[in-house]
Amino acid sequence: MIFAFHRFLFVMALALFSCGGEGTEKKDNAPDSIPAVSVTENTRKLNDSTSPASEGVAENTQNVLPAPGGEKPVLPAGSVPDKQKGVQKVLTPKKFLKKTINPGADFLVSEKLSLLSGKRVAVATNHTALLTNGKHLVDELMSTGVNLVKVFSPEHGFRGTADAGEKVASSKDPQTGLMLVSLYGNNKKPTAEQLKDIDVVVFDIQDVGTRHYTYISTLAYIMEACAENNKEVIVLDRPNPNGWYVDGPMMQAAYTSFIGMHKIPVVHGMTIGEYAKMVNEEGWLKGGKKCTLSVIPCSGYRHSMKWEQTGLQWIPPSPNLGTEYAAYLYPVLCWYEATPVSVGRGTEIAFTITGAPWFKEFPNLKGKTEAYQLRWENYDFTPVSIPGKAKTPPFMNEKCQGIRFTNRTDGKSLFLAGLMLLEGYYQAHTKAATGKSFFTSGLEKWAGNTTLQQQITKGESPEVIYESWQKETEAFRNMRKKYLMYAE
Repeated sequence: MIFAFHRFLFVMALALFSCGGEGTEKKDNAPDSIPAVSVTENTRKLNDSTSPASEGVAENTQNVLPAPGGEKPVLPAGSVPDKQKGVQKVLTPKKFLKKTINPGADFLVSEKLSLLSGKRVAVATNHTALLTNGKHLVDELMSTGVNLVKVFSPEHGFRGTADAGEKVASSKDPQTGLMLVSLYGNNKKPTAEQLKDIDVVVFDIQDVGTRHYTYISTLAYIMEACAENNKEVIVLDRPNPNGWYVDGPMMQAAYTSFIGMHKIPVVHGMTIGEYAKMVNEEGWLKGGKKCTLSVIPCSGYRHSMKWEQTGLQWIPPSPNLGTEYAAYLYPVLCWYEATPVSVGRGTEIAFTITGAPWFKEFPNLKGKTEAYQLRWENYDFTPVSIPGKAKTPPFMNEKCQGIRFTNRTDGKSLFLAGLMLLEGYYQAHTKAATGKSFFTSGLEKWAGNTTLQQQITKGESPEVIYESWQKETEAFRNMRKKYLMYAE
């Protein structure tokens, strides 16, 4: 084990001084097996303002395993000890290379494989589960002799190449012989039968920090199934690209679905490990059950960090979030999924553009190309079929007039601009007189309520709409504090 850890540090040190190539591109007809990916400079040094690797990791329960070397996790002010002994743990890593982010998977492999010793293991994961040495978690666990029984895959599949909403079938991985069990479609929650031959589920998937993104729903279902069947859950944490703010309307209970299971805002500002703790402790699992949960944090992360400060390579967590910039815009563009506006599916820059064949201009902006410091340029595009990304995108082979975003702003301004543009598209659609409704069924699931549609159709200002959800969002911010493992 000591040799393995020293070897890991040696590989990490080499990575810091190397410049890699591009990731291997998957052929459209490639089997749903372990991805072959080479990592490009995913451990480069950060600027001097970044915290040392061990800073910011904290624990809010009394059941914390002692950190290697005797380091003690720090409890945040106002934290509530876990009353159910042994249910929830946070494992604090040793210091890795300073000013480098290391995901929880690094810590598991280098220091905590004993957690899996003698156990039958399933991994819930996809193509994003890379260690900082560029190796996939599944490959690494198999090479160390862990008794890996099966892989649970989320929406978009194990390789992350299935379209949004596309059915992903269970199959056998021809490369490793492992059973790949799809947790999408009609089988979103692991069954007792699928869990009977395992003892622990290790969860490692890169999230983007929004309520709409279904990986947190998959996590919740896994936790629920494990609670019901007395199985352990270990969550390997990763940085949240949108973890630097909290905003957006809250989900109302009447409109919950797989794209929004819990009463949280659109942007929750938590890592997936922190979110797992909240789901467990707030009684959000069926029947108020709790699973036996351990969270292995990433090192060196702070919530104030933007993705480029983490030094990690952006690996698209789903086919149409090709860049971190798309993930930044995603929270305010998802609403268009329930409208006749394209978000660029069928192009290589989805979720950085919007438009439609019927669109000409925004009546409420009078030719402006900026709102609340968010800027854009006029942009025409024609969606086409792209296997592995969007086989049948909206407005396929039709020319769309629209806009392309060109900069960034703070979270509040992003939402205000998003509301201004949503109103602009609504007004432009009304003026175009297409004879069809602008809002289609399902918007309430994306927005979490029916209020947003009413506010847009009434022409309420972005400021009024924005303020309408602030009271509930502020209450969530306060509740969130006791589950944070990293400094703000």
